Amino acid sequence: MAARIRKDDTVIVIAGKDKGRSGRVLKVLPQEERVVVEGVNLAKRHTKPDVANPQGGIIAKEAPLHISNVALRDPKTGKPTRVGFKVNDKGRKVRVAKGSGVEIDV
Repeated sequence: MAARIRKDDTVIVIAGKDKGRSGRVLKVLPQEERVVVEGVNLAKRHTKPDVANPQGGIIAKEAPLHISNVALRDPKTGKPTRVGFKVNDKGRKVRVAKGSGVEIDV
């Protein structure tokens, strides 16, 4: 099945504690049906000192969200939208924002 949400897409959280916040997709985990969004769903992690972080301590890190709790941000209106697919004039299958009809893959 084609991916409706991909890495580097801008999404809006539509459910949960971070509802209404938006960010860029850092990672998509298709097997678990989850996405990691930049600056959203932060969880505190206790880390030991290492080379990258010699101090150690408590670090805020993005935790995965279920893919059903995010919606793609419509490039035209800026609102959450569903994603559809169509074949463009060049014969290529592209993602389309259902709200405005704008092609997402350009």
